[in-house]
Amino acid sequence: MDGWMGKSLRIDLATGAVSKNDIDPLLLNSYLGGRGLGVRTLFDEVPPDIDPLSPGNKLIFATGPLTGTKAPTSGRSSLVTRSPLTGTIFDSNCGGWFGPRLKSCGYDMLIVEGSSPEPTLMVIRDDQVELVRCPELWGKGVSETISELVLRYGQKYSVACIGPAGENLARIASIMVDNHRAFGRGGVGAVMGSKNLKAIVVSGSQSVNVADEKQLDFVVYECNKWLKGNPITSQGLPEFGTPVLLNLLNTIGALPVRNHQECQASYAEAVSGERIAETIFVKRSGCSHCPIQCGRETRTARASGKGPEYESLWALGPQCGVDNLEDIAEANYLCNDLGLDTISTGSTISCAMELSARGIIKESISFGDGEAVKELVVKIARREGIGDELAEGSRRFAGRHGAEEFAMQSKGLEFPAYDPRGMKGMGLAYATSNRGGCHLRAYMVGPEVLGIPKLIDRFSFRGKSGLTIYFQNSHAAMDSLVLCRFAGLALSDEYFARLLSAVIGRKVEPQDLQITGERIWNLERLYNIRAGFRRADDSLPPRLTSEPVPSGPCKGSTVELDEMLQEYYRSRGWDQDGVPSPAKLRQLGLEGELIA
Repeated sequence: MDGWMGKSLRIDLATGAVSKNDIDPLLLNSYLGGRGLGVRTLFDEVPPDIDPLSPGNKLIFATGPLTGTKAPTSGRSSLVTRSPLTGTIFDSNCGGWFGPRLKSCGYDMLIVEGSSPEPTLMVIRDDQVELVRCPELWGKGVSETISELVLRYGQKYSVACIGPAGENLARIASIMVDNHRAFGRGGVGAVMGSKNLKAIVVSGSQSVNVADEKQLDFVVYECNKWLKGNPITSQGLPEFGTPVLLNLLNTIGALPVRNHQECQASYAEAVSGERIAETIFVKRSGCSHCPIQCGRETRTARASGKGPEYESLWALGPQCGVDNLEDIAEANYLCNDLGLDTISTGSTISCAMELSARGIIKESISFGDGEAVKELVVKIARREGIGDELAEGSRRFAGRHGAEEFAMQSKGLEFPAYDPRGMKGMGLAYATSNRGGCHLRAYMVGPEVLGIPKLIDRFSFRGKSGLTIYFQNSHAAMDSLVLCRFAGLALSDEYFARLLSAVIGRKVEPQDLQITGERIWNLERLYNIRAGFRRADDSLPPRLTSEPVPSGPCKGSTVELDEMLQEYYRSRGWDQDGVPSPAKLRQLGLEGELIA
């Protein structure tokens, strides 16, 4: 089989049973791999009423048909599970080397089910699988864990592991890969911790069969020309990394500050990507098969590590009112080593800061206190003191104190670094995201700020549904191929279709990818409906819909969500309650899936 390996690996941690199974080619053609294949598998195997932290939940790691090929930015893989933070179906996307090395073992998908009675390490070497007791690793940070496993198994292995946050079932815990990459968001690390699975170590020797190597080489050459010709992927990201966005978002007045109470920071320049390059930058780094190399290795006076990326820089910085770059970087290093999602961690801490300022909680936690942020990061990972509450995420934390409106989230997932009052299509994207408040489901920053594929009025709320839906479908397909979102800043669906065609030996049109993405999106929606989600959950906090921006370029702006939702549902072919119509399901080959 060209592109795909055609097999899945299933491991039951409770019994130690290992099975290797063929994957139906029709399933691969309908869902591609990565996110799509994982979503289809979770939909079929994990009931929507299952406790996400019970043995009945599953971790589904899936590569795509482009993983392990020459396709640029293809060194990625997806993880699908049911989120303990949101309760939704959830996928997470990660770079590094884990995806290519899992695929080189001969598998398109790894399904982990059950729960081990004791801390366990999973080692996959080609077709050999070993489960090893590892009580000596439990409690160790990510860096120490990976260092020990690399010494034990060698540099050719990729390691995905949890830190203390995942072990302690923090609902905002990540799974860290090769030290500094992450299957982040949604508490996927807590799912791994609930299974007593400390780490997965993978290394293989198989290569991916490509149908037309010559054609693939030509399309890759063309893709690289576009990537090198685009100022964002050839200059901005390589030179300054993702933090290049901070000054831009601050200038247009769409940078959330102090728990979204403000939209500009006077000190933005002091914590920007440009300032990182001038002060703490060490060298560039990147993922497998990536010509962009947007990663940063950095060093402060007291510590070193990778990042912070833009979202981390914002969440642990301006969102918490912190203006000291070294404090932000060190909080980021701590999150990486303890295995915490930086976006949810920073936003949950900022929520606590506002509740403290309002006298809603007794603890004194002040905006701007960088040392306090670092202390709280450790407390969250170890569930110590107020960290035990914060480990539940902002919605549960604020709700416990009768103040859920101060949690900046949708469906329980904390928002990233874009205030939708300054780009209203992003508000629609947040509210309708199947995994909760996320910018990566539909990166409306592209058309509303960067002019990709075209510049549109960021303050208008009319006509936003079409582009939002296009991006949601396109990104679902990208996550299934699996490609990095940054590739989409320079490349269109036409190039993704040509890459796939060369690899699998069958003509694929751009509209085929759109249909596949739409199928995946609707299947995710159906799972969430089965889990009890309704139109009321496609929402934003009242701060964004009814509190105008107090000052700056976006002064007076709010998000007209209800108007955008009505247009969105009609454009999706859903009814007024957000339920896909029978005609839409038939069109996508999903008839009969609405009813369990």
